[in-house]
Amino acid sequence: MHVAVLSGSVYGTADLVADEAADRCREAGLGVSRIKPANVDGLLEANPDAILVCVSTTGMGELPDSFMPFFIGLQDRFPLFTGKPFAVVALGDSAYGDTFCQGGEQLRELLLELQAHEALPMLRLDASETVSPELDAAPWFDQFIAVIQC
Repeated sequence: MHVAVLSGSVYGTADLVADEAADRCREAGLGVSRIKPANVDGLLEANPDAILVCVSTTGMGELPDSFMPFFIGLQDRFPLFTGKPFAVVALGDSAYGDTFCQGGEQLRELLLELQAHEALPMLRLDASETVSPELDAAPWFDQFIAVIQC
């Protein structure tokens, strides 16, 4: 099993969470392609069996500027990931109300449009509640690994 781990971050927190995810996948014996910065060519060349993306939300619910070329590239090229398992870790701040974790939700919806299969419900990490999101996400990563190894 080979997993592509991608991230989109403003201040680096989503990158740290993705790095932790990649480490946990490797420790579980999975092959990992840590694609940083996220790009469509890198994802397609990796040809993973599963996709894991950690992405933060910025502004009024947007994706980080550094992640937008990847997101737009997926929309434009529309590579189908039919049945391929994926999962999204969304980082945000619940103080922003309706836009909390909307960056992750946008990506999740696009991956579903590309016919990928959501392996686990999206994990929402709230900056108002955690100081170490990479550690808070660890049990969810373990669950993701168990699901894709079945």
